[in-house]
Amino acid sequence: MKVVIGLGNPGEEYTNTRHNVGRETVETIAKYFKCDPLTPDKKYAGLVTKGVLGEEKALYILPDTFMNRSGKALSEISAKPKDLIVIHDDTDLPLGTIKISFGKNSAGHKGVESIMRAIKSKDFWRVRIGIQKKKRVDAMKLVLQKFTPAERSVIKKVEKRVIDVLEQPLTVTTISI
Repeated sequence: MKVVIGLGNPGEEYTNTRHNVGRETVETIAKYFKCDPLTPDKKYAGLVTKGVLGEEKALYILPDTFMNRSGKALSEISAKPKDLIVIHDDTDLPLGTIKISFGKNSAGHKGVESIMRAIKSKDFWRVRIGIQKKKRVDAMKLVLQKFTPAERSVIKKVEKRVIDVLEQPLTVTTISI
């Protein structure tokens, strides 16, 4: 079974922020694969649904622990790290870019660091979604900014592309939309 976790922050005030692009992308993926609605689950410290990812069974998780404690959602997981897909924002990638990697360090992303500590491994898949503006903005200022309508349109295309990518066996790659 694949475990797909979307990093972000819970709460209405974080909806449509750049830091929540992973969380919102996983919501879109779960809807695409016609999963039941995401519901609270204390075991995974967040919202959870089961369904499929392409041809495989999948568990979808949206942690309610805030970004820097995302690993708590995986503390009870029995899946192998190689079956874990973490979808999150990346301030080093330009908006409209997706980078898929396996077994890499966190590059300073606190949510990814939390997951590495929780599962005691870095051997999992990361789908990194670029959120950086054309004129570079400091990460601390950027992550809580809301997307503009034009940027939201780009993100919708990115979400569709992520779905296309996840329907196939994963490979390390960079994709620009």
